[in-house]
Parts: sequence; structure tokens; C-alpha cells
Amino acid sequence: MMTMNHAARRRVAWAALGAAALWTLAAGAHAAPRWMEALDRGAVAVPAREGGNLVTWRLLGNDAQATAFDVYRDGKKITARPLTGGTNYVDQAGTPQSIYAVHAVVRGKDVGASKPAIVWNEGYLSVPIEQPPAGVTPSGEAYHYTAHEASVADLDGDGRYEIILKWDPVNSADAKVTYASNARDNAFDGYTGPAYLDAYTLDGKRLWRINLGKNIRAGAHYTQFQVYDYDGDGVAELAVRTSDGTIDGTGKVLGDAHADWREKGGEVPSTDRTGGKVLADGTMVAPLQGRILKGPEFLTIFDGRTGRALASEPYWPARHPETDAPTAAQFKDTWGDGYGNRSDRFLAGTAYLDGQRPSIVMARGYYGRSTLAAWDWRDGKLTRRWTFDSAQPGNEKFGGQGNHQLSVADVDGDGRDEIIYGSMAIDDNGKGLWSSGLKHGDAMAVSDLDPARPGLEKFGAHEEIKHNGGIGSAMLDARTGAILWSTRADKDTGRAVTADIDPRFPGSEAWASNSDILYTAQGKPIEGVKHPRELSFVMWWDGDDLRELFDKNRITKWDWLTGKSHNLLEATGATQTGGTKNIPTLSADLFGDWREEVILHTPDEKFLRIYTTPYPTERRLVTLMHDPQYRVAVAWQNTAYNQPPYPSYFIGHEMQTPPAPDIVVRKAAQ
Repeated sequence: MMTMNHAARRRVAWAALGAAALWTLAAGAHAAPRWMEALDRGAVAVPAREGGNLVTWRLLGNDAQATAFDVYRDGKKITARPLTGGTNYVDQAGTPQSIYAVHAVVRGKDVGASKPAIVWNEGYLSVPIEQPPAGVTPSGEAYHYTAHEASVADLDGDGRYEIILKWDPVNSADAKVTYASNARDNAFDGYTGPAYLDAYTLDGKRLWRINLGKNIRAGAHYTQFQVYDYDGDGVAELAVRTSDGTIDGTGKVLGDAHADWREKGGEVPSTDRTGGKVLADGTMVAPLQGRILKGPEFLTIFDGRTGRALASEPYWPARHPETDAPTAAQFKDTWGDGYGNRSDRFLAGTAYLDGQRPSIVMARGYYGRSTLAAWDWRDGKLTRRWTFDSAQPGNEKFGGQGNHQLSVADVDGDGRDEIIYGSMAIDDNGKGLWSSGLKHGDAMAVSDLDPARPGLEKFGAHEEIKHNGGIGSAMLDARTGAILWSTRADKDTGRAVTADIDPRFPGSEAWASNSDILYTAQGKPIEGVKHPRELSFVMWWDGDDLRELFDKNRITKWDWLTGKSHNLLEATGATQTGGTKNIPTLSADLFGDWREEVILHTPDEKFLRIYTTPYPTERRLVTLMHDPQYRVAVAWQNTAYNQPPYPSYFIGHEMQTPPAPDIVVRKAAQ
């Protein structure tokens, strides 16, 4: 029987939606395969939960359908026949000193071996990192650095991931605190130390370091970075906002090395309760010290191998269209406040806007004015593909709908990606697709959350209860923005999570911080239990199809009968990042089979630890990193309030076998 590719299956699914969806497909859908990175077999070995060693490896998106595997220990084959099920194997006779290799077999022919895999006897890989030098702000505040957020990409074309790590400044007076207390929320003034971006191999070799400089403020909302192979040469690039004084990976200073655009003091009138302070006469003002309200801003592309700056273009949109140094009044007219709170809320992502090649998406603003720009890096040139601005006539309904993060998915089934920007979506051509009117929120997820419905869904939390009809969380149709169901709230709902954690109900369960109720994918309360206390991150870890929960340095399993979470992993000696959000440095399918790894850092800031599962599984899936929606989700995971990645299809109890990804891998020139 012929197997339909991804695009064909989506056509069948969307046909169920009627003439509108069919018209969309006829108008522009195409089946060009998406360009993806060429990965190696990614074999790893750890002590198995029930004894012996667990060896896991990747099933690649470009593997032949009939690919089977043989496992070798110390040069000798230990599988009686090629394995055709899950891409993992428990070697009960393995020792801590064993070395493994996995050979792919197609129609009885050995077609290649993995790189050797030694046993991670502690259950994790320890990657040495180099803490940047400490410093002192102009106001006398001492700071040092904490390993904060990370991304991964193949920076040298060898098929293995490198880690791109962001260092954030921490007040030295708070040495025991694991969050970046010297970094600033936009609502508050104060100097910060500069943010750094490092690149490390899995062996701990530092490839380069980029110092973003004094004119890029450190904080969750400022320093979004994207790492991806944007030009298809088999080697990834880094894209990030820069300014005067940024130092690239070769030591070259960008712009004016002596410029200091930080505000030295002063105050401006403020109507914001969070950022303002009340003077003796009752006037509310926002302090300006340390804020960066003037000076040039650029989008810069850096070479993945060396960290060398390759190209820069003025960041769009600027703080003000007419000047690099807008007044408080100009700021307020343009963004809604006079001190850079709303204007310096940045987001970033990667999207296949033409259906084949990835583009960079950089955004500014979401509380009021919301703007996005798509950029292409092609043939050594950085060009703007399109821009979107909620302040433009006709786009009024898109203002104030943004989240503290974005998501990327093909929500309309035309083969090209859309940007889900909180309570609104932008089509692949840069036009507004829909706005739900539910306003700003802190967390969301987009995937096939309810497989009984055609297409994708979006679930998220909402903060502006007084302006959205009292809705604290909602499940939406990701194609249209229509509300499928919602929950009531009387205050800000800060967290919302969705995952299939209960096999008794179809699809992904959902919960939020506005109540203790756990809901089915269809919005029905599950009686007899309160929702999990974990409210930030989820990941696939053990051997079944259900998703597990992550909080602080623990991975837990939900017991749907008792309504309690049980530890599967407690990473003693490692810690989370992200302050109160209790998130990992990164979580993604980094190697091995389709289950996810988690990266944490040690409190002494000397090592990253990459933990991988000790559980076998019978489920056979292509590496999640060859599902384009999941892969770009890993790229945007570091953006603002980090959210877990989701694939384009449903993984969970009674899931259907997903279609083979419609991709072509791009290898680096040798």
C-alpha cells in the first residue's frame, strides 16, 4: 500500500473542513520538501533502569522506510537479527566500560555505522563551560554570570549538535540565587551586565564567544537569539539583535566601540503601575537609569563556525521611524509608554514561510503595538521578506494580542508556516490571519492537541481578564482562532500547560493556574483529581506515549488514578533556570531515539549536564528534530518565557503512526 507523504495527508485532513480549506490549498499549496539539517545516528548509551545498558539512536527523516538496525558492543554484533521496532536496545550483559555502535541495515545490506557510543555511567553527559568574567555596573553593583538559556544547531556540518548558551548577569550579592537578578524586566530601571553567547561542542570545546555589549540590555525580553541553517549550506548561523559595542566571535567590535547609550538617570511620567513609582505630590513616574532608549539597533547574522559577523541591517521596526533618539512623548505616541517598557519587548522565531527554506522572524511589542519582520539569509545577503504592524490601518484588531513568546506552525494546511503570536496569527505572507481578542498571555502551546478534530489547536493562558470577558485560559482552533472552549477567571492567569497525561481520555489534557481543575482536550473537567502542581514544562521521557512533567530539576510521572506526580528523575547537583518559571536550560530531542533530553547547569557554573532517558520503548518514531514544527520550536524555545516544543502531530495514548516527514537534508560541503 502506498504511504502518503505529510503534505498529502494534510490535504485529506483539511478536506473535512469544506470549501474554504480546499480553496486555500488550491490557491497556493505545494509539496516542496523542507530543507532540514543532516544529522548523524546520534547513538548514546546509559545504564538501563532495570539493569544493563540502554542503547538508543535516531531514526532519521531521510531513512528508508524499511531501515532496520544491528547493535554492536566492543566490535561484536549482539543482536540476533536486525531490529525493526523502537530504536533502542537493552544490553543486559553490558558493562560501564562497553562501547557501542549501531549499524543501519536496508534489505539485508549494512549501509553505515554510527559513531562509537561510550556509556554515560552517571546517566548524563557533563559538558564543561567557561563562565565570563565578573563585572561592576556604573552604579556600583557587582555581578557575575549564570548559564541561562540555550539552543542547539549543527555549527560545523558534522551531523552533531553544538550548544549555543546565553550567559545572563546575576547580582554577586545573591550568589546562591539561580535566577538572573541583575538582568531586568522592562518594567524596571537599573543597569545590567552585558549578555554573552557561547558555542560549545558536546566535548566542551568553546568555539566562540559573542559579547552583546553594554548597549543591549540583559533580560528575558531583550536578548532573543535564533540559531538555524538559514541558507541551506549545511552549517547553522546565529541571528540576534546587536548595537554599538557588540563584539563578535573573532574579537571584532561592531559599530562605535566607545558609545554608551544607557540612560544615566532621570524620570518620565508613567501610568504603568508595575514600572512607576509615586512621588510625594502623587505623580507616578518611571525611573530611567540603565534603560536604553536611543542609539542604533541592528539584526546581525553570525557565522556558526567562527562567530564572525557576516552581515547587519537596521532592526525593524526602530524605536521611532524618524529618529534614533525619540523623546518620551514620541515613545508614548508610538508604543504606549514613555520609557521603553512596551517598545523593548522582543520576540524571535524561525519559520518556513515559503514552505521550503527557513526565514528569521524578529518581533517587537505585544502589549499594545505589535510588529513582526521576516528576514531571509540567502547567498550572503540579509534581506527583509515582509513586515507586519498592528498600527497600520486595517490591523487595529491585532494590537495588544501578543504573548511573552510566539509559536510557529502550518495552521492552515497550505504547506507554509504561520506565526501564532499569542491571541493572534500572522499568515506566511505577513498578513494578519486571525485575532481572537483574548489579549495578552504568559504561556501557550500549538499542536494537534485534539486528534479527533482536523488540524491543529492552540491552548494558552490569558492575563487581561477585565478586557477579554473574564477568560483565564482557552482552547482555540489554530486555523481560525475560534474559541473551542474556555475557563473563567477573576485575575491574571499566569501559567497554562497541555499534554496527554491521562490515557482514559482522548487527546491532550489541559490545566492552568486559575483553578485546580484538569480538563480533557474537549474542555470537560476530569472528576476526582486536581491538576498537576507542575505548571511550566513537559517532556517525553519514559517508555509509553504519554508525556511527563518537568519542574525545577525533576521529571515526574502523573498518576491519573491518585492525582499525584511521582519522580522519575531528580537531577541532584544540577539546577533549573528561568527564575520562578523553573524551566530547563533547554529540553529537546538532542540524540538517541525520539524521547527528549534535558539540559541543566551545575550551581558552580562550570558544567552543563545533558540527561537522557534510561527507559526502553517500543514506540518507533522519526527523531522529533526532523519534524519541522518541532525543530523550529526548539529554535524559538529560548524566547522570553520559554515554552516546551510540540510536533505537528499528536503523540499520546492510541496515537496514529505519523506520516514520514516531507524533508530533504542539506549536507555541508566537505
